[in-house]
Amino acid sequence: MSDGSERVIWDTEYPGFGLRFRASGRKTWVVSFRQRKVRRTVTLGSVSKMSVRQARREARRILSEAQLDGLPTKAKTRMKSAPLFSDYAEEFWADYARHWKPTTETRNQSALKLYLLPYFGEMAVDTIQKTDIARFRDGLSARPQIFNRAIPVLSVMMKYAEQLGYRRIDSNPCRGTPRYKTQLKERYLTPTEYRRLATSLNALKDRFPGSVTIIWLLIYTGARFAEIQTLRWEYVKPPRLMLPDSKTGPKTIYLNTQARAMLDAIPGKKQSGLLFPSPTIPDKPISIVNSWPVIRHHAAIPDVRLHDLRHSFASLAIRDGISLLVIGKLLGHALPETTARYAHLADETIQDSASRVCLSIASAMGGSR
Repeated sequence: MSDGSERVIWDTEYPGFGLRFRASGRKTWVVSFRQRKVRRTVTLGSVSKMSVRQARREARRILSEAQLDGLPTKAKTRMKSAPLFSDYAEEFWADYARHWKPTTETRNQSALKLYLLPYFGEMAVDTIQKTDIARFRDGLSARPQIFNRAIPVLSVMMKYAEQLGYRRIDSNPCRGTPRYKTQLKERYLTPTEYRRLATSLNALKDRFPGSVTIIWLLIYTGARFAEIQTLRWEYVKPPRLMLPDSKTGPKTIYLNTQARAMLDAIPGKKQSGLLFPSPTIPDKPISIVNSWPVIRHHAAIPDVRLHDLRHSFASLAIRDGISLLVIGKLLGHALPETTARYAHLADETIQDSASRVCLSIASAMGGSR
């Protein structure tokens, strides 16, 4: 300061933790607390030798010990000094991430790095409360899908923190926090769009042979893209595909005549290995990130996603009178609630059938009421 006096700037998030400016110009981290009715101030270290993250961590440790001092609590029952969320994230990821499927790991890593760390990174793990979760949720009101993807990751992290002793048992602040209700995208191909897509697949099969075969199989089976993209010859057991693992665990995909014909037409059949290997990295599946946009634009359906082929499969099955229970088995749904999203299509089909029956009755009765 210009008058050469000393001052301390206190942290608003961590009461008692501050930065002291001395008249000499030296800056040090300090922590101030009351211990047995006596006010104490401890210097943690100089700014040049200790980062703010290190200083906060040490301040947390000292403040925690001061709060426990004199309490009739056995040392072995005391909680560990909780790390900052950013430090805990590294420990959690090293322990936990390997147990997720690769796609889940990638998605959760994105949520952690892009949203959870920027918001909670400087908070100690044991200080995160329901109010913090609520503020985090409110801050993403314009992007509800992001919150819905991030909150399960945070919830798992908080639960694991309890197991490590960083938080009290049953203190998960994410529990009971509602997710945003979002409108699920429902895009179904019309008969005309199916015909256009078929024309485009036939026109581009020499340019994108692997991609075209994958798309035909998606159309005929209703399978998830990854299930077909990573398909191996060991799993092909006509008239079925026996997948040892999928999004919902082991799965059977039933092959119709068209799907079997597509598989029979694949050149270079083997006893094992990928059906659709990358031309540059044979032990990895091909990517259709470049071919699918070309195909769908050629078919004049630029808004159709690969997953919409799965929705369309379910839609046609319902229109053919197949029950939701059977459709769930065809699609490999683990829960009936997942298939229930198509219930309104069944209602529409029933209503349409009722209308056609009524027209037939009215026609037979000469149009009389």
